[in-house]
Amino acid sequence: MKLSKDDHRRFEGSGLQVRHPGASRLFESMRGRRLLVVGDLMLDRYIHGDVERVSPEAPVPVLRVDEMEDRPGGAANVAANAASLGAQVQVVGCVGADTEGEALRDLMRERGVGVEGLVVTASRVTTVKSRLVSRAQQLARFDRENDQPIEGRESVRLQDCLEQALSTADGVAIADYDKGVLTPPLLSRVLERAGARRIPVVVDPKRRNFFRYAGATVFKPNVRELSDAFGGEVLPFRRAWIEEARRRLGVQYLLLTMGEEGMLMVGPDADPVQLPATARAVYDVSGAGDTATAVLALSLATGAPPQEAALLANVAAGIQVERPGVSTVTPAEILALLPP
Repeated sequence: MKLSKDDHRRFEGSGLQVRHPGASRLFESMRGRRLLVVGDLMLDRYIHGDVERVSPEAPVPVLRVDEMEDRPGGAANVAANAASLGAQVQVVGCVGADTEGEALRDLMRERGVGVEGLVVTASRVTTVKSRLVSRAQQLARFDRENDQPIEGRESVRLQDCLEQALSTADGVAIADYDKGVLTPPLLSRVLERAGARRIPVVVDPKRRNFFRYAGATVFKPNVRELSDAFGGEVLPFRRAWIEEARRRLGVQYLLLTMGEEGMLMVGPDADPVQLPATARAVYDVSGAGDTATAVLALSLATGAPPQEAALLANVAAGIQVERPGVSTVTPAEILALLPP
């Protein structure tokens, strides 16, 4: 999305200038916080090699495979990022009864993520995103998944796991990738229970459940998702429009991610906050939203104000997009890029 100069002038001066002199203390307070991550778990697979010729069977490059690497993706990447910041993280989600599900569970354990809430089912496969990569460039991606809503026994087991994990959580991150885990009954329960315990809930939404997150603390769509859901043009720098969008969604804070235009946060208690993009160069956008969700949710779990949490999340996302593939971001990297 490109914004006009008029849009920038109209908004200029109305936003809060956020500074974070206490960020070091905030990162210290993240250590040991209990974060629950609920959502669609994925295995991100990278198949590396060299391309030296074109196939004689079709006009496509032939990749000679040298290495295959697996990383946690989706909600699992949110959990891995939170664990890297020192949190005690539990996931509630689903994997298939297959080797990819075992690999994903092992990867999360290696990163210190609790998997007691992991439901294994033979009725669906583990979601796997496989990327063909040559000389740090993606050639293609192919996905294996089942995105039908989870029902029956698996749904009951997920809700049972949710109840147990929520009883001790300091905060909740919901990572929705439209892969079927976040059914209306599960969403209703997590929002109701978290609201009753007065713990923050951060949502990274997708289209299927877009209007089912009323009551969330922070709702974090991108411009395209918001436009698709509302069925029209997004006008983020028109104050009345963006504030009405927040009220329509029924959330406390709306944090809109806008690519090269950064982020915009609007809430009930302060002027809108514009956070400019921090990336020096965009290498790969994979996982940036997961990183931001983890930092945002964990910051709120410590009691940080939403505007300050959004600042840290914005900087963390900027670090992530400068790297190939999904990965985690450290407190030291974020602190080095914070404004004075």
